[in-house]
Amino acid sequence: MKIVHEIHLANVLAIVLIALTGFFSYQNLELVLTKLRFAEIADDLNASFLEMRLAEKNYFLYADAGSLLEIRKKLGESAQTMDSVKDDIIRATGEKNYVQLLSSLEGYLESIDQARVSGYPDAERQANIREAGQRLREFSREITKIERTKLNEIISHSKNQLFTFLCFILVSAISISYLFFLHILKSLKKIEDITHSISEGNFNKITSGIPNDELGSVIRAINSMSEELQIREEEIIQSKKLASIGILTAGVAHELGNPLNNISMLAQAYQELYDNLNREDRLDFMKKVEEESERIRLIVNNLLDFSKPKKADQKQADINSIVQRSLKLVQNMIHISNIEAQLDLSDNLPPVFVDEHQILEVLINLMTNSIQAASPGDKLTIKTCPGDREDYIDIVISDTGKGIPAEILSNIFDPFFSTKGTSGTGLGLFVSYGIIKSHSGSIRAESEVGVGTAFTIELPIYHEDKRS
Repeated sequence: MKIVHEIHLANVLAIVLIALTGFFSYQNLELVLTKLRFAEIADDLNASFLEMRLAEKNYFLYADAGSLLEIRKKLGESAQTMDSVKDDIIRATGEKNYVQLLSSLEGYLESIDQARVSGYPDAERQANIREAGQRLREFSREITKIERTKLNEIISHSKNQLFTFLCFILVSAISISYLFFLHILKSLKKIEDITHSISEGNFNKITSGIPNDELGSVIRAINSMSEELQIREEEIIQSKKLASIGILTAGVAHELGNPLNNISMLAQAYQELYDNLNREDRLDFMKKVEEESERIRLIVNNLLDFSKPKKADQKQADINSIVQRSLKLVQNMIHISNIEAQLDLSDNLPPVFVDEHQILEVLINLMTNSIQAASPGDKLTIKTCPGDREDYIDIVISDTGKGIPAEILSNIFDPFFSTKGTSGTGLGLFVSYGIIKSHSGSIRAESEVGVGTAFTIELPIYHEDKRS
């Protein structure tokens, strides 16, 4: 069911429940009003009946015929009143009680009329008048008492009924809202999971439990987007591979071209000058050829190290110890360069899961670069601390050297890219980048010309479930 339909259904249910509450409340209030109207009528009738009884006593005491007329007048008024509100009385007390009350009224009227015709009544007739009046009075008072009791019961019942109904509505509303939002949150959780997965480069799709509503449409759209992103990523990776091959090929050709040209020139010169060369000159030529050949060998070895890296022997290690060891290995360079080295190592860092020798190689390479970029009096700082990302430790190697221009900062990890001119192979950072990536870490650089450069390495901490 669509969410909009669920919302409409929830609204309809709420309206129905509210309407039922209103209907029952109206019915109860109408009954209460009916009872109250009867109570008012009964009070008026009881007051009239009381005045009749007083007039009746005056008649018996003083034989005042005017009292009978007064009684008959009030009986007539009471009869008219009962007739005018007959429906209300019947609705409040029932037709049987109305008939009985009217019968009592007529019996009392008949006794009064007989007394008027016969003059001052004898003892028997007086007793009949008293009995009829008392019966009318008692019956009216009893009905009034019963109806007041019923009125209190109706009010109490209505209050309890209304409270129960409101509790039912409240529980129903909470239950419906909980189920409705649970359904929405469940779908939103799936959307959150798949978006996190996509952001991490995992283009998994949700294939089961997709609701047939708007959120289901969103999930299907994200699945389609994930599939399309995966295709696009594969295309981008392929194009980057081709571009990298081109860059690598050009770099290899350039780097190998220089020593090969030198060897070729040395060989030609050696051939032309051979007869005029003494033994030392010939050895000097061969030494230069050997140096150029060694340069080629180093380039080829670096390429092989990157293309076929050694399998990392990762295990539990203390990163602060690795940093201290690497600093000792470059201490002589620091002393010769006349720069200041400073360690800022956080205490109680959890162990990392690394190949110590490979991380040592990366740190020495980065420290060497910083030392070579620094001038006498500059500072080299090596810092360790908990990473910005959970389960990672950061190593920050910063210097106050000349810095790297912003336009070339993004290229420093490319193969054969070097800021050292002919004195560098351009493979150090390239290989370091590959080592850190193989450790499921990351490396990034920040630099400002004239201020310095900072390299940040993120490495995963050690967990018991890791296997060496």
